[in-house]
Amino acid sequence: QVQLVESGGGLVQTGGSLRLACAASGRFSTTDVVGWFRQAPGKDRDFVAAISWSGGGKYYADSVSGRFTISGDSAKNTVYLQMNDLKPEDTAVYSCAAGRYMHYDPHKYDYWGQGTQVTVSS
Repeated sequence: QVQLVESGGGLVQTGGSLRLACAASGRFSTTDVVGWFRQAPGKDRDFVAAISWSGGGKYYADSVSGRFTISGDSAKNTVYLQMNDLKPEDTAVYSCAAGRYMHYDPHKYDYWGQGTQVTVSS
């Protein structure tokens, strides 16, 4: 069973940076993709970025393209999300997920971490 744990959230000012980490344990089986999603209170869970281990492909939501970077470290069994030039609109609970498909639909992912809070103040 895949276990995912997020870390690195916190409170930053507009224009600041944070680096989130998603540490994985257990057997992934056919799972190949790790994605980041975010959800603000009363809002849907939105796609942020995803990475494919087998193909090396990376995809980003338009809202974060050019500001966020997703990367993976196989030795540490960890996927990172580097977030730069943060805006108040980025405030949300950020969760990582593992699944078979590179997709923006959260329902395509099978395993989820507990989430980490990111708050951007002005």
